[in-house]
Amino acid sequence: MNLNNVGFDFRIAKRILSVSIPLMGSMVGNLLMMLVDRICLARYSSDTLAASGPAIYTSMAIVGFFTALVGFSRSCVAQAFGRSGHGEAAYQAAVGIFVGIVLSVILMLMAPLIELIPFMSNRPPVITHLESQFLYWSAYFGGVMTLNMSLSSYFNGIGNTRITLVAGLIGQVVEIFMTIGLVFGKFGLPELGMRGSCISTLIGTLSILAFYLFYMPGEVWVRLRGLVFKHSGFNLHDMLSRVKKGFALGISAGIDNLGNAAFIWIIAGLGSIALAANNVNLTVNYIGIVPLVGLGIGCSVLCGNAIGEDDYPQIPRIIFVTLAIELMYVVVISFFQIATPELLLNPFGLLDKPVEIQRASIATSRVLWTYSLAFTFAMTGSSVLESFGLTRFLFVTRLVLMWVLSIPTIYMMTSGHVGDASFLPTCWVIGSIFEGIIGVLYFWRIWSAVRNRQNGIVLRQVEG
Repeated sequence: MNLNNVGFDFRIAKRILSVSIPLMGSMVGNLLMMLVDRICLARYSSDTLAASGPAIYTSMAIVGFFTALVGFSRSCVAQAFGRSGHGEAAYQAAVGIFVGIVLSVILMLMAPLIELIPFMSNRPPVITHLESQFLYWSAYFGGVMTLNMSLSSYFNGIGNTRITLVAGLIGQVVEIFMTIGLVFGKFGLPELGMRGSCISTLIGTLSILAFYLFYMPGEVWVRLRGLVFKHSGFNLHDMLSRVKKGFALGISAGIDNLGNAAFIWIIAGLGSIALAANNVNLTVNYIGIVPLVGLGIGCSVLCGNAIGEDDYPQIPRIIFVTLAIELMYVVVISFFQIATPELLLNPFGLLDKPVEIQRASIATSRVLWTYSLAFTFAMTGSSVLESFGLTRFLFVTRLVLMWVLSIPTIYMMTSGHVGDASFLPTCWVIGSIFEGIIGVLYFWRIWSAVRNRQNGIVLRQVEG
């Protein structure tokens, strides 16, 4: 990367924020929705709280694979829009929607298999039964999420992220209302507990789907009909190339989510105090990283547009400005994690916990800034590499650093501290170091791609 092209450019900052702020709003809405869901399950019973952690992370690993695979369409749309405008972007969106429909059906058909996963563990039967309920329904709301991802990729790819924001807000309001109603039996709705949480998520995602279907431009549907009925240049290579690169991205997301789940399982070896403290801090950690994802996606879209325009010198400027904004957010949230951890932890039941759990939770909160910092570079680097289509490098790097090095290292170190809740903050720091190394490798690859003007996404010219 040419350092002469790096510097804070307010014009670029304005473009990044115009694309990213709606996405950040949507991410914050998702965070609020998740918090309401977790709080409801925690208030409903101790069993639903215990089951929600493993169930949510397992479902995220499965659903995350499908949504990430389909989400690669965003980079294709972004490059097409940068190169040729709306016409070619509509075609790339149609290819993504076609793939999304197929994968959505496949995921839903897997529901009877997915619900069997919890019974492979040795956890108490009442907990595994609740986890099984959640995972069964996750196949259905995950299928709708997969289709929604394919639809949102068009709007995000062309930079019209306000549509994504409005769609997300509608789904979040619906889901929050339905979660409270279906978990506790409020508003005249039946009391369904864990199952109610899942059904509310399905209803929320369906409302988002309805919004996208209504606002999707007619040109995209024309292109999609052409693909389905082979009237306008169906190209099997386009499909296979999209699926191949998206598959690597999906696997990368899957092993990342499974790695997060494995981290929780490993922490359980430190004892019930550490596990409870970790569950409280997981939500606080989300506050530190979830809004950053919107900035990463915005950066990816603008980099994809620049690649499509063959304007590689613009990419370092976009990345630098994005990182500057992200780091300002990290500094602010890290201050609260370090200086006033109780303020962040108390809303999630810390006050009701024993003193030992409170002590471990506060100590862990004060090191979460290390993960937020590492995540900033890893997430931004991942988003930019996706815009280049370099998904195989993402997969290999994540696999080796997380599963060959990070997870085994944390496992071996915790094996010598069984029952020692005070070791929990050290586990977070170790994980953060490996995440930071992943970020460094991602940026090295970006530097190489910019220097060599590399583009792993080959888009064929589409006639209007």
